[in-house]
Amino acid sequence: MGTTGVGGADSGGAVIWVTGLAEAGKTTVARELVRQLIQRGQRPILLDGNEVRTALGMMTSGFDRESRIKTSMTYARLSQLLAEQGHLVVVATISLFHEVQRHNRENQPDYFEVLLDVPVEELKRRDSKGVYSGNDEKDVVGIGQSAEFPTDPDLVVTNYGDVDPKAAATMIRLAHEERLSARVA
Repeated sequence: MGTTGVGGADSGGAVIWVTGLAEAGKTTVARELVRQLIQRGQRPILLDGNEVRTALGMMTSGFDRESRIKTSMTYARLSQLLAEQGHLVVVATISLFHEVQRHNRENQPDYFEVLLDVPVEELKRRDSKGVYSGNDEKDVVGIGQSAEFPTDPDLVVTNYGDVDPKAAATMIRLAHEERLSARVA
């Protein structure tokens, strides 16, 4: 599979699913990844969890487990629809549920799962949205709600310390390109 199609996988489409806890850098890394892919002549579509919630009028959806799973499945179905049309889709979302991960593995074209791993102490230090300092920690995944981290992600990126968003995005892009090249061989 070359990078001839819109999706970068002989137009068969692909999904790069970037997940991690709140403040792990998902949006920042995904935006940098998209920038790098565009520089390489690809035309990716970015689905950022918060932006998709807003665009689909889902901001009033709850943050309890059931509501989060429903929202995550919406991201999964939307990215699948776009990938099946030949697009390279980069998704940035918490969506830390085994059933969503299983669904993606079984249904997404060329699914590539990336976990951004950042210690909770660092997440709290970065807390630009007040997620970890709010009064209602029961809705915070990884604190009040359990996080079901991927059991077998395609790539784990330790996204703090010496790794900045550009380096993290480059690691993702190169690992995904390597996998596509291995499929051709």
